[in-house]
Amino acid sequence: MATDAELKQWLSMKQSLLATNSDILLQAGKDEMLKLCSDLEMVVSCCEAKRDKLRETKELEQKWLEEKKQVVLTINDHIERLRVEMEKCSEHNIFLETKAKIQKVKAYQENLMENLGDILAMHAPLSQKESSASKNQKNFPQELNEDHISLSEILEVLMDKVINTPHDPYVTVDDTFWPPYVEMLLRYGIAVRHQENNFKIRLETFF
Repeated sequence: MATDAELKQWLSMKQSLLATNSDILLQAGKDEMLKLCSDLEMVVSCCEAKRDKLRETKELEQKWLEEKKQVVLTINDHIERLRVEMEKCSEHNIFLETKAKIQKVKAYQENLMENLGDILAMHAPLSQKESSASKNQKNFPQELNEDHISLSEILEVLMDKVINTPHDPYVTVDDTFWPPYVEMLLRYGIAVRHQENNFKIRLETFF
């Protein structure tokens, strides 16, 4: 460095007094000391200015860092809200899809039961009472037996029992069940009897 070079140069130089008068030497020393103090004051002033600049830069950087931390926190909060909203939307969409499927199945079941009722009404009509007049006259109109339920109603009772109480799917056969209907369901494997009680039947398991 320049300062080291100057120091070496000064050390290598032969020292000699410029004057022998003490007053002149004192004045020269004072002037040199004043110059040195002025240089030192300038150095101190430069260091203080540099220190203040560094302090200002540090404060600005700390402020910038705090602002960035706040931005990160805000972004994280927004991301969390979006995640919660997405989960709610996903659950809501699943609920709507499930509800639509259930409605579709119900509509299909209603349509199926309606078609089944039409087929049963055509091929398995309600039981009819036979009066003494109808026995003697073949073409005499017979009255419907209101005590018996239709075959479609019997099937509906069996299906409801299986759905509502799957642990106990058996239905007790009472006077409303027309015996020919019951025998037909048992014969074609649509229903089965209870192993210990012949007056109970259930819908056959088809799966």
